[in-house]
Amino acid sequence: MAEKTATMTFESVMSDLKAGNYAPSYLLMGEEAYYIDQIADFIAEHAIKPEERDFNQQIVFGADVTGAQVADMARSYPVMAERQVIIVKEAQNIKNWDQLERYLEKPAKTTVLVVCYKNGTIDGRKKILTRFKNAGVVFESKKKRDYELPPFIEAYLKKRTKVTIENKAAQMLADHIGADLSRLTGEIDKLLLSLEEGDTHITPQMVEKRIGISKDFNAFELRSAIAAKDVVKANLILKYFDSNPKTGGAFALIPVIFSYFQNLMLAYYAPNRQNDAEVARWLDLRGPWAAKEYMLGMRNYSGGKVMQIIDKIREADTKCKGLDNPNTPTGELLQELIFFIMH
Repeated sequence: MAEKTATMTFESVMSDLKAGNYAPSYLLMGEEAYYIDQIADFIAEHAIKPEERDFNQQIVFGADVTGAQVADMARSYPVMAERQVIIVKEAQNIKNWDQLERYLEKPAKTTVLVVCYKNGTIDGRKKILTRFKNAGVVFESKKKRDYELPPFIEAYLKKRTKVTIENKAAQMLADHIGADLSRLTGEIDKLLLSLEEGDTHITPQMVEKRIGISKDFNAFELRSAIAAKDVVKANLILKYFDSNPKTGGAFALIPVIFSYFQNLMLAYYAPNRQNDAEVARWLDLRGPWAAKEYMLGMRNYSGGKVMQIIDKIREADTKCKGLDNPNTPTGELLQELIFFIMH
């Protein structure tokens, strides 16, 4: 059985599973569905033999079962097999946990119960969470932050292929797709399939051609233009996004702009903000080169102005979502925001 702990990392959970160490129960919860699905799918594919699955593997949905029904399934015995697997998807929809709490006090040794609780976490004060911690493995799947996405892309490629990716190309994918890891990995897989024989390095030009993201007009380049106070370049990018609805417009750009200024505000509090390596360490960036835009931003924007910009971004985001905004198009709201930032 896997070692019990309050919470475990994705890597530690997968390491135990690949070693064949299965716990009696798994509570997989959190905002990021990708890791929850990865763990649940691995258990479904490897915990029991293919020929044993018809009688020893059940996959149900939280809206269709009660805690008592899940407990009854988990207490049953496997049929001519070492273990059975019960997977509960969308477990956040289960109405009554009481009977499941009782089951977890003494879980069956021949059952692997996997509870997938997406789009949130169970309140730490709830008894059911304590029961899961005592019975087996609890894993919280957290959303990746913006700066974690390019390293995730590089690691994903390294794990599956010998293909590498240029930093700008990884940033283009991250900015365009965002922190939905299932969608992001899907786009990476499509990109890999489109590579020609002998291609071992993904460039911005490849991303532009095969994914449809402009290497010159994207959120990554807009952020650079804002940092440098390049008004002409920023407005050209806005015009491109406004005239190409598939880019996502304001809804794709505002989170990137907000993230930049949020980090820029933090950069002012770095112990040594004159040193790019220190600023990179303070912001938990990948290296001194990643702090370049923040060093430039601190030269071009005062701390007071950054605070005003953050408030303006929140206002623009609210209006883009239709609140306190009767009829102004999102493109115009974005232009107003950029004008405020640059002046």
